[in-house]
Amino acid sequence: MKYNFNEIEAKWQKYWAENQTFKAENPTLSGAEGKSEKPKYYVLDMFPYPSGAGLHVGHPLGYIASDIYARYKRHKGFNVLHPQGYDSFGLPAEQYAIQTGQHPAITTADNIKTYRRQLDQIGFSFDWSREVRTSDPSYYKWTQWVFIQLFESWYNNATNKAEAISDLIQIFETEGNSNVNAACDDNVEIFSAETWKGFTSEKQQEILLQYRLTYLAETEVNWCPALGTVLANDEIVNGVSERGGHPVIRKKMTQWSMRISAYAERLLQGLDTIDWTDSLKESQRNWIGKSVGASVIFNVLPNVTLNAVEGSHKIEVFTTRPDTIFGVSFMTLAPEHELVSQITTPEQKENVEAYILATAKRSERDRMADVKNISGVFTGAYAEHPFTKEPIPIWIGDYVLAGYGTGAVMAVPCGDQRDYDFAKHFNIPIPNIFEGIDISEEAFADKEKTIIANSDFINGMNYKKATKRVIFELEQLGQGEGKTNYRLRDAVFSRQRYWGEPFPVYYVNGMPQMIAKEHLPIKLPEVEKYLPTETGEPPLGNATVWAWDVNQCLVVGNELIDNETVFPLELNTMPGWAGSSQYFNRYMDPDNDDEIFSKEAIDYWQQVDLYIGGSEHATGHLLYSRFWQKFMFDKGFVPYDEFAKKLINQGMILGTSAFVYRVEGENKFISKELVGETKVQPIHADVSFVNSSDELDIEAFKNWREEFKDAEFICEEDGTYKVGRDVEKMSKSKYNVVNPDQICERYGADSLRLYEMFLGPLEQYKPWNTAGITGVHSFLKKLWKLYHQGENGAFHVTSSPPSEGLGEALKTLHKTIKKVEEDIENFSFNTSVSTFMIAVNELTAQKCTNKDILEPLLVLVSPYAPHIAEELWSQLGHSESISTAEFPKFDKSHLVESSKNYPISFNGKMRFTMELPLDMSKGDIEAAVMAYEKTQEQLEGRTPKKVIVVPGKIVNIVS
Repeated sequence: MKYNFNEIEAKWQKYWAENQTFKAENPTLSGAEGKSEKPKYYVLDMFPYPSGAGLHVGHPLGYIASDIYARYKRHKGFNVLHPQGYDSFGLPAEQYAIQTGQHPAITTADNIKTYRRQLDQIGFSFDWSREVRTSDPSYYKWTQWVFIQLFESWYNNATNKAEAISDLIQIFETEGNSNVNAACDDNVEIFSAETWKGFTSEKQQEILLQYRLTYLAETEVNWCPALGTVLANDEIVNGVSERGGHPVIRKKMTQWSMRISAYAERLLQGLDTIDWTDSLKESQRNWIGKSVGASVIFNVLPNVTLNAVEGSHKIEVFTTRPDTIFGVSFMTLAPEHELVSQITTPEQKENVEAYILATAKRSERDRMADVKNISGVFTGAYAEHPFTKEPIPIWIGDYVLAGYGTGAVMAVPCGDQRDYDFAKHFNIPIPNIFEGIDISEEAFADKEKTIIANSDFINGMNYKKATKRVIFELEQLGQGEGKTNYRLRDAVFSRQRYWGEPFPVYYVNGMPQMIAKEHLPIKLPEVEKYLPTETGEPPLGNATVWAWDVNQCLVVGNELIDNETVFPLELNTMPGWAGSSQYFNRYMDPDNDDEIFSKEAIDYWQQVDLYIGGSEHATGHLLYSRFWQKFMFDKGFVPYDEFAKKLINQGMILGTSAFVYRVEGENKFISKELVGETKVQPIHADVSFVNSSDELDIEAFKNWREEFKDAEFICEEDGTYKVGRDVEKMSKSKYNVVNPDQICERYGADSLRLYEMFLGPLEQYKPWNTAGITGVHSFLKKLWKLYHQGENGAFHVTSSPPSEGLGEALKTLHKTIKKVEEDIENFSFNTSVSTFMIAVNELTAQKCTNKDILEPLLVLVSPYAPHIAEELWSQLGHSESISTAEFPKFDKSHLVESSKNYPISFNGKMRFTMELPLDMSKGDIEAAVMAYEKTQEQLEGRTPKKVIVVPGKIVNIVS
């Protein structure tokens, strides 16, 4: 009977779909049959964005790993939740809509069909009854709902949690805000209860926006003119947009923001409670960037030309080394700092404005990374040193970022390399306050170093004492205090796009108002154009039915806006990370239209037990999701403030690219072996044109592009053209993508699954080589043959008792059980594949046909190669899916050796072996060996001088 993998895989994929084999049992819910008695286990993948290109063989790596673990946990008796869905809002679909005029919903639906077909083809055990799509109104209804909850909350530093904004209003009404310890804007004015009551409604709303966890504010953003939208930092690569490679500038815009900075310390502390990869945790710690130091206030000196009087302007800086304050010789502001325009003198205005314009074209990441190119401009203004009262020149420089700290630094060139380089470049005097001691960068970083400074009150003190004293003196002057600072900035939450979640917001007199839960979702309107309007409004500005009627509680036509009962709706949409910040919780109860999830569902599933996904999401999705989860925990919606107990970052499967070599300036290509000293330009060739011997299909390459149609090829003597090879990231742009459809058709999904695991440890990067898949495919044929040893390859498995000569087979089985279970628990899937190969080879050599051996072997194989396992399980007479079978139990007694194959040596040289029982005494072993005929042959009648016996190891006869 032939192993027809295509038929077998199609058969069982259909069976799983029709029988909903992997549907997780629910806790008690409305309409549910009842709560599962099994312990729960929640396995989750980072859900994909469904691009038009579909999957390549690199994409399923993490999915295969999670699927093996989910299937294993089912075998171990768990009620496993393993859902899947689609992060289906996004810029690519919108850009395609702009180019073609086709609605993003149509292209997204088509892409999802492709993804679903490919995922099913690989045999994943997803519970598709729980599928979610972020672009589905029934899903983003709850994203809008979470946004409203954030809007209606503030962060109470005293209780260290989010609380209702109504509670804050009550405090304002009874005692004002002087005693409120909140995470809020820096420029909040202090008012009494009476003053608060006297404010207009609009004024009260403005103040509350300074406290809300989501708020409107003018913010420095990454603006991409070509895409017409704001981009997050992780959407920018090398200063240009990741999508399309367009220039990005810094620009101030009124945006919705999330006050994630309120959770900075909790986000840091929470990392110690979860089992995530160390590299990911370190990425988040660096992004959050906790620093302990002091806030220092420098007064800007009055300037007659600016009509500035004493005390009219103050510059706040944050420093982790307040003890070096006597080394300050200049100050540097970020070009975007709000004071720059106010303190710059007329003489310096032109230079400053030109510099600001140039800086706006550089991303924050570029500015942070560029340590070689020094640039800056003097503002013409001076600040006063808090202690010495000396004037300090104020410069602007792009190495200072408005979004980090206060956007201003006190420059200490005698202690900081960047400050030193800046001062030397612009000939700013450098006072040596550390005269006579080591001021190297290493010594300066030594926090126990004794500091000699131009001040009586810190002379001779070490770092800690000097820091405390400086902070004390600053507080006495009213010009500073001790402070903990975080690099983490509030997250911009607005996007000038069409294809995203609409905000549930309308505006009355310019102030945002929330739409009540019962009227959600607010659905995306139809628009004729997906570009910004001619007046620069976001694409939703093209909508003609996009206004809110407060009487009817409906979206109505814009022509009805009267700002009395009909008001304009928000024109921005939410960012991509909005929909992915709670999807893991929504999976627990995805069909619930009354609440984001029921208490029964969240209490049962609780947290994700295992999360697998890419490390590239460390400071985007994973940080924002943790923030939302902590907020939901504060509000009592979820039982844990971390959503995933364990997280594994899978590595990347790399593509093996192919290169042809074009002679510079000519349409001529030279075979790799003939290039020599010729100046050539390597060009990517589609790997589908290249065979396993690295030979290019020249005609296919010529027909690929018009520019290559008449190209000349200089080939090897045998007429072949050899390409070069290199291992790179698998991507369409490098033409090294391998489609899983082709692999499944040629070798089968089980071969694909096994090969991706066999390539190496899950976390590592590894190159793809299609030729290598033949090895695991041959293994599956051997596995199939093990069950078909009858006449003409017929199915043949016997049912004789295991006691009848199955000692070696039982040994093979149980060492396989032990190794595979250990491997799965340790996520060492690559070594399991090797173990399967060894087991099948041994059982084949043993001519094992016994059901008691071959049946449990299938359960071991099933998580890795589920289709062949299901088919053979069915042939064994089972009517239920193998996924319901119990994982075999390891019995160590089958690995206990009862005999030893002793090496028998003569004068230290091993001549033969002899199998003896392990429980024999030394004397019995010696007697048995000496009586053996081969021993006598070796001795040739001689009497040995002595016989050395080490029980369980060796016998050495000295003659």
